Amino acid sequence: MLERTPYRQFLTVPNIVLACYVAVAVAAPLIAPQNPYDPLQVYGWEASSPPGTAGSGGFTYLLGTDGLGRDIASSIMYGLRISLLVSIVSALAAAFIGLTAGVSAAYFGRWIDATIMRVVDLQLSLPTMLVALIAIVTLGAGVDRIILALIIVQWATYARVVRSVALSETGKSYIDAVRTMPLPRARIIFRHLLPNSIAPAMTLLPIEIGHAVALEATLSFLGLGVPLDQPSLGSTVANGFQYLLTGQYWISLFPGFALFGLIATINFVGEDVRRIWDPRSRSV
Repeated sequence: MLERTPYRQFLTVPNIVLACYVAVAVAAPLIAPQNPYDPLQVYGWEASSPPGTAGSGGFTYLLGTDGLGRDIASSIMYGLRISLLVSIVSALAAAFIGLTAGVSAAYFGRWIDATIMRVVDLQLSLPTMLVALIAIVTLGAGVDRIILALIIVQWATYARVVRSVALSETGKSYIDAVRTMPLPRARIIFRHLLPNSIAPAMTLLPIEIGHAVALEATLSFLGLGVPLDQPSLGSTVANGFQYLLTGQYWISLFPGFALFGLIATINFVGEDVRRIWDPRSRSV
């Protein structure tokens, strides 16, 4: 069987679904029938309307409304914006910090390696949610602060994985050769050592983005995530939790499905990325 061409490797169902998620999030202000967080577009008398109800704004509430009269479909679209923004930015920043720390630890060794790895060991020994809660309580609420909290949670994983690969690279002849040249250490690390140690981080990145989505949703569900005027999928699910026992299932059910689908899709994309970057996982 012929191998797929490089560009066709990305034309998989998970990648297409994820691209649709991203497109909906980016275009939410243009395609959402309502801005659910604009008081002038929300009609309180239409609160808790079931799916398929015709609204006063000239459109149909396909997924119903929540307890305040906000369109569930629009809330999902706007919630995707914050969830993806927080998770992608935090994962990329954590990857950069973790890569730098892991490669530096492997290159310099001795007390620098020992210090960085002890910090990594300490953080990885604590439950992820506990670290996130401590960071949120210390930093306070806000999108920028929850991004910082997620960076604090995630960077150590990258550092641990990348250091193990960088250690094997530092013993190779090309690193010994560039060390004999009058090159700055930063150039050796970022130009030669880092590019050859980055593959594990690339396979880890989609998984950590999905992890960040789930963690942010959990924090928002608990009321410790993003502010109410900047909703995410987690806070949208939380808005309908109190209505479950009254039979108004749609307020939490549909945002929950959207959140589950997003996390599952990102994990499937991560598997595709692993096949591309890790030769050992490819079929012979």
